[in-house]
Amino acid sequence: MSYQLTAVIAESGLLTSAAATFPSARTAPLPQGLALLPMTETLFNELTKENEASHPAFWRLPATLDLALAEWSKAGPVAYVESEYFGGLGEENSAVWRAGRLALGPLHQLEFEPVPAEGSPAVRALRELGVQPGDSFDEFTALGLDRHRHSEDWV
Repeated sequence: MSYQLTAVIAESGLLTSAAATFPSARTAPLPQGLALLPMTETLFNELTKENEASHPAFWRLPATLDLALAEWSKAGPVAYVESEYFGGLGEENSAVWRAGRLALGPLHQLEFEPVPAEGSPAVRALRELGVQPGDSFDEFTALGLDRHRHSEDWV
């Protein structure tokens, strides 16, 4: 089975307001006062200028969005998370912007690398946002990010 998540995660009000500037952007509510903006194919195409490459540390982070995340983070921390697995193989990438600048990452982890004691890239990014695991296995499951198998399913 496959799993693929490419999304921006931030405080609900911040993300809903910021995403309103992009016509195809749709946010989904998450627990703990957060929201998720899935990087759908439509949104990716809307944000990507002709001949523009993605940020070199990520699969699907257009420079336009990279700049927007820095700007949005002036109102609160903003995380960008990529997680893709198929049959146990895959990788995770994440970063967090705070106060207009990159505060964490980019972090990367391939499937054959051991998970560091401080957690996977996605978990570390979520901790930077203040996510608490509660009774869940970790911050990722506490937000229910395992609820959908693909980014498009969050729309």
